[in-house]
Amino acid sequence: MPRQPRQTTPGIPLHIVQRGCNRQQVFHDEQDHVKYLSLLRTKSSHYKVSIHVWVFMSNHIHLLCTAEQSNAPSKMMQTLSIAYSNYYNKKYQRSGTLWQGRYRSKQITHDSYLLCAYRYVELNPVRAGLVNHPSQYKWSSYNCNAFGKSDNLTTAHSIYDSLGNTKEQKQTNYQNLFQEALNPKQIQSIRTT
Repeated sequence: MPRQPRQTTPGIPLHIVQRGCNRQQVFHDEQDHVKYLSLLRTKSSHYKVSIHVWVFMSNHIHLLCTAEQSNAPSKMMQTLSIAYSNYYNKKYQRSGTLWQGRYRSKQITHDSYLLCAYRYVELNPVRAGLVNHPSQYKWSSYNCNAFGKSDNLTTAHSIYDSLGNTKEQKQTNYQNLFQEALNPKQIQSIRTT
């Protein structure tokens, strides 16, 4: 039976999660992270998918994005997965599947939920015990969203822009969001992605 096409509405944010096969590590060193980031920049630009939030963990990735066309996220993820798998398999002299099936995704239709998803994604390294604060983790969009550090990938969503009238206000208000922990119900809702 053929796979059902994914339902993506243009202009509606999408939370994407992709895991390594059997939760295996997909990033081993800085070169791997840099390669994936470069490929993501290229593919998201090509398919006109705006990346608002991202994090690369050792065995999975999270993206919050918005596309202009309904099939763009699928095409972006398919070509990104293939390109990174080819790089990875060649570098580590292996063959076979790198990713655990297709990526999972969930449309974010409520504005209030979007900022929770922002926090959930960028707090992944803290929940994993890798760092004490998201600003300490190099492979996420937190420093771009909270401090304006350019990564040539992250694009502000209109909800982020509503956090203030100036760049400084937006960044300060964004930082303040992280002073309050996500409650277990919010975490569980996001994890069902």
